[in-house]
Amino acid sequence: MWIQPEEVLLAGALWVSERANPFFVLQRRRGHGRGGGLSGESPGLLVGTLDVVLDSSARVAPYRILLQTADSQIYWNIACGSSRKEITEHWDWLESNLLQTISIFDNDEDITTFVKGKISGIIAEENRLKQDEEQEEDSGKFREAELKMRKLFGMPNEEKLVNYYSCSYWKGRVPRQGWLYLSVNHLCFYSFLLGKEVTLVVPWTEVTQLEKNATLLFPESVRVSTRHTEHFFSVFLNINDTFKLMEQLANIAMRQLLDNEAFLADRSLPKPCKTLKNVSALKRDFDARAKNERYRAMFRLTQDERLDGHTDCTLWTPFAKMHVVGQLFISNNYICFNSREEDLCQLIIPLREVSIVEKADSSSVLPCPVSISTKNKMNFLFANLKDRDFLVQRISDFLQRTPDSWTSDVSPLALIGHSVCNSEPCFCLFFLIPPLTYSSPRHLSFQASTVRVYGVMSEDRSFLPQMKEKMKEESWNIHFSEFGRGVCMYRTSRTRDLVLNGIPERLRGELWLLFSGAQNEMASHPGYYGDLVEQAMGLCSLATEEIERDLHRSMPEHRAFQNEMGIAALRRVLTAYAHRNPGIGYCQAMNIVTSVLLLYCTEEEAFWLLVALCERMLPDYYNTRVVGALVDQGVFEDLTRAFLPLLYEHMQDLGVISTISLSWFLTLFLSVMPFDSAVLLVDCFFYEGIKVIFQVALAVLHDNMDALLSCNDEGEAMTILGRYLDNVVNKQTVSPPIPHLHALLTSGDEPPPEIDVFDLIKSSYERFGSLRSDVIEQMRFKQRLKVIQSLEDTAKRSVVRAMMTESAFSIEELEELYCLFKSQHMTSCYWGSTSSAAERHDPSLPYLEQYRIDPLQFSQLYAALAPWTCGGHTSTLSARLFRLLDQNQDGLVNFKEFITGLSESRSRAQRNPQTACILIEQFIELCKTLYNLFGEEPLEQELYHSIATVASLLLRIGEVGKKFTNGGKKTETAAPAPPPAQTASVSPLGEDEPAEGASAEAQMCRALADAQLEPGAPQTSDEEIKDDTSVSSYSMVSSGSLPCEDITDEAVLVGGSEQRRGSVLDVDWSITFEQVLASLLTEPPLVDFFERKMDIQAKMAACKAQRAVERQTSSTSDHELTQHST
Repeated sequence: MWIQPEEVLLAGALWVSERANPFFVLQRRRGHGRGGGLSGESPGLLVGTLDVVLDSSARVAPYRILLQTADSQIYWNIACGSSRKEITEHWDWLESNLLQTISIFDNDEDITTFVKGKISGIIAEENRLKQDEEQEEDSGKFREAELKMRKLFGMPNEEKLVNYYSCSYWKGRVPRQGWLYLSVNHLCFYSFLLGKEVTLVVPWTEVTQLEKNATLLFPESVRVSTRHTEHFFSVFLNINDTFKLMEQLANIAMRQLLDNEAFLADRSLPKPCKTLKNVSALKRDFDARAKNERYRAMFRLTQDERLDGHTDCTLWTPFAKMHVVGQLFISNNYICFNSREEDLCQLIIPLREVSIVEKADSSSVLPCPVSISTKNKMNFLFANLKDRDFLVQRISDFLQRTPDSWTSDVSPLALIGHSVCNSEPCFCLFFLIPPLTYSSPRHLSFQASTVRVYGVMSEDRSFLPQMKEKMKEESWNIHFSEFGRGVCMYRTSRTRDLVLNGIPERLRGELWLLFSGAQNEMASHPGYYGDLVEQAMGLCSLATEEIERDLHRSMPEHRAFQNEMGIAALRRVLTAYAHRNPGIGYCQAMNIVTSVLLLYCTEEEAFWLLVALCERMLPDYYNTRVVGALVDQGVFEDLTRAFLPLLYEHMQDLGVISTISLSWFLTLFLSVMPFDSAVLLVDCFFYEGIKVIFQVALAVLHDNMDALLSCNDEGEAMTILGRYLDNVVNKQTVSPPIPHLHALLTSGDEPPPEIDVFDLIKSSYERFGSLRSDVIEQMRFKQRLKVIQSLEDTAKRSVVRAMMTESAFSIEELEELYCLFKSQHMTSCYWGSTSSAAERHDPSLPYLEQYRIDPLQFSQLYAALAPWTCGGHTSTLSARLFRLLDQNQDGLVNFKEFITGLSESRSRAQRNPQTACILIEQFIELCKTLYNLFGEEPLEQELYHSIATVASLLLRIGEVGKKFTNGGKKTETAAPAPPPAQTASVSPLGEDEPAEGASAEAQMCRALADAQLEPGAPQTSDEEIKDDTSVSSYSMVSSGSLPCEDITDEAVLVGGSEQRRGSVLDVDWSITFEQVLASLLTEPPLVDFFERKMDIQAKMAACKAQRAVERQTSSTSDHELTQHST
């Protein structure tokens, strides 16, 4: 590649000159190619070691071209290349286009200036023509490293390097210094020290564990674990940044295994204002993604929100009369603030609510302030902004692109009466419980807020809980007046204290929407739910069938779901979400959670809360394999081991943790705890997130530790925990009592003591309040690797068990074949294919059908694993077999169909009851293919003899069939023709009228001649032919027993000289598959050959080693070019 001219003072150091003219020198790096240079092998090993250890451009480019002038001692490096072919092309271009021109210059300085300008112009033109934006942004040094990675590890151009690091790889107890390359799909390492080369390639999809640790043996190291081995890397300059990037790449790979989300470069990211040294566009992309994820998680924002930037500042807090230090975040739809001190203050300002943004007057006390006013008359003052003018301009730009809000957040209660669709109203089910009468459902819709007022006050409730409820409402009203109400409310530690004391019934729906972020998403999509309901209702799918089955199981003890109105509302919400997100569709436990949401929210609000739960707050919980719940189950086990080590060991022996955690987490304790108590945990969950559920679960185990330690089996432990949770009560509730079906577990004469839910929540914060959300996310990542890889192993075992009775392979062979099949599928997902990843991988399908490959992938696997190779016919045979296996004609083959093809357990005749016939042209191709099978067989001659005999027999059968076919079509006026054998034997070489069947005979003979693998051998005598003929004397050289090599052009002409050229195909000649099979069975050599069990293990080992062979070929290509040039 051409490079910007660089000065080189010592042109001969570590380099060998191979070509030279008066102006240019082509050099090769010592140690590259054959030998170690002029001084022997040792200097070459030393240079190779230095190139790997040191961060030099020569490490990447072993060839270069220098510009030199006669009177100057300074050289200019103008081109470099990774191979001799590449550098030779540049050298030839220089000699053809520049050498003659610069020879007429009189001044050496003019020569240097001209060449440097010409090279710079070439580089500028190349950059202008490049279509790939990533390569335009990447520095030249990084592009060289990417080329080096592809060359060393045999990667295609589709494999993108993200970053590379200098580090040590521990092989045994010996560290090998080298370079770690992190690409989108692979972790690669290369080292070359004193003649010893270490090459490592690990696909991210094979990583089962990734952790950073420090031990005496491996100080400050990163451990990368796969199913079969562990790899340790250390001596990083910045191990934290490296590990974070590894986590991101492994997460993308796990997401690809989970739901097909292959990595795509983010084209919408802003370009850097200056060139970043040694940083690729993909690395910048990953950094931006990580910041966006942290930003969205911190403020509970939607997935499409993109952080534009952040800066340090202070925020004036009127409730505390002080300036709070923190960070201001700007994105395309929000302005957010988070205090440096945790829980001190957090603020979210949607741009749809902003009315005025202005720069206030600066002073020594309040430097560079910015005032932001909202539509609900709230004012926020930010100060100490470094670049105030730029910040105000960015906010103004975003405001111009923000559409007018469809509604304001001033009074969220006003949204309750709005209808979500034309036919059905929205309503809050909780407040419909009292026996109130309305004239029509639509009247109910408009009177929803009135129902709230009368629904809460019931005469049969005690006075004390009602007073406490009133006090809670008053406390929240005071909080609203002081901190604001709606999305723009100041969120402080006082807000959390109010949530922990219980949200009033009247405010629960509003605050759930606020704290979960669902209110922002609902405001951004007006009318979305109504349209979704209209589209989804009436459609029938697996999800809707499951929803109908579970509708009447959703809180049947609650009166709101004992009538069709409540059931219909639940049906609409669940069906609408299944239509919105078919990847999840519907999962059990969603009905329980949604029914609780409907008790406090309108249908539309419940829908958006369900979106927030499934897609942000409980990621992957409700997909087909409940991956998120399994991940949090692993996190809970780790937390139990850390906080309750004695109990953890005993619970593991009983196997209780895995049983209880799923039911607790999937329904947020709603299915195992009385409703009035569990709903308080839901309050805390919407404010704090999943950490509250972990804290309460640990507190439940801690309170029952002594009883659990004395348990002897799982059933006893489950009974103890069930009785405890049944008796967690909420003494402050004002709702009517709801019977808890789970309480049937309670047994014994003495009723167990009641546990106040507020005491349980308080103790969970006191004992386990040190849990942090970022730590939980880190633990989730660690468990996600284990869970997804464990699910993949389970899928493999299920596939193997299902295929055991349908294939001829052993368990071990099926497992290896499954891994190869999956690897081929995954490779095509990120290296391009004719179909998308989503089309080829559908996790909702049975395990046997999840991974699918297209014809190109099938051809590659078939060529590597098929028991017989057919020479030039291999690709044709592969394509025909693919069409045969692709029963649904979708252009994809799953693993079951692939194994069927390999094991030959089915054939076209078995699937098609009709008899299959082949014509003479197809028969000729069949014979060619059969001849190509035996090229390297020990019994090659015997097999050729058998094929010739079978072909002769089938030709006679075809001719006999032809006579029977034509017997009823023409009247016989002449004597019967002699048998085919006699006709062929008496036909002379130059006879004018060839015998009947000569056309088929000649075509067959030509086919056998074309199928020859070696030059023709000497002609065999007629006597030998006659002796060898045992089945037929039909002439293709008057014999069917000659090997393929003995058939010459002269012999082929016997009985068919007039049909040698331009013969017309005999369309009446045909044979059936049964006739072919019966003829083959008459020859023992053929029967033995096709019944012999092939060694699939050797072929699978060769297929696995193919990438390593490609890397070796890539490494040795330069040696071969060097030898060829000399």
